Amino acid sequence: MRNNFIAGLVVIAPIGLTLWLIWTVVGWVDSFVWPFVPDAYQTEALLNYAMGRDPSDPNWIEVNVRGIGLVIFLIFTMFVGWLGKGLIGRSFLRWGESLVARMPIVRSIYNAVKQIAETVFAQTESSFDRACLIEYPRKGIWAIGFISTTTKGELLDKANAGPMTSVFLPTTPNPTSGFLLLVPTADVVELDMTVEDAAKLVISAGLVYPGEKEGRAPDALDELVGRIAHSTPDDPQN
Repeated sequence: MRNNFIAGLVVIAPIGLTLWLIWTVVGWVDSFVWPFVPDAYQTEALLNYAMGRDPSDPNWIEVNVRGIGLVIFLIFTMFVGWLGKGLIGRSFLRWGESLVARMPIVRSIYNAVKQIAETVFAQTESSFDRACLIEYPRKGIWAIGFISTTTKGELLDKANAGPMTSVFLPTTPNPTSGFLLLVPTADVVELDMTVEDAAKLVISAGLVYPGEKEGRAPDALDELVGRIAHSTPDDPQN
């Protein structure tokens, strides 16, 4: 019974966490978008209007359809992007940026957010598309990193160490946090494995090794359950 319970957790946990994360993100977007939608165009109001009911009707239907706000956000974002690529949109954007440039605090926040957005979403050169090995935290100890870009500007000039590469060093088991390291290019060892395989290796703390022959799901599940079960002795003294 214990092994069956553990096997059920192994199967349910990834699915449940994935669905919960999607549900939470969609709900967060909805809560941000819906306040900007007039009450007359809310899902609940439109549904009751189609059925010929008013707010004073005792049969008024209360409904909350999650996900419509996300659809509205996507459509609005694509419309703004299409508008911003046109002549009128670019002119309006330049006029708005000129106003923001006159506001000391707002100007700093806007420029920082804009630079981050352009770096993440509008980067023309490839970033984080290669995994590598670097000696960290000391010689003889190797760590997996992701190549960001070639180091440029003042950082390269002040280091005075020749060509350098910006490497993101993720932490285990959360690869979204880590360190930015400026490493001499000669000391960066590029890997043949994909970024996805390297991320799996980091997240699993070395348990999921790329290149190993994958077994059938039931066999792998039985093996994992066996490891978990044997790691929890029945002896109460242990």
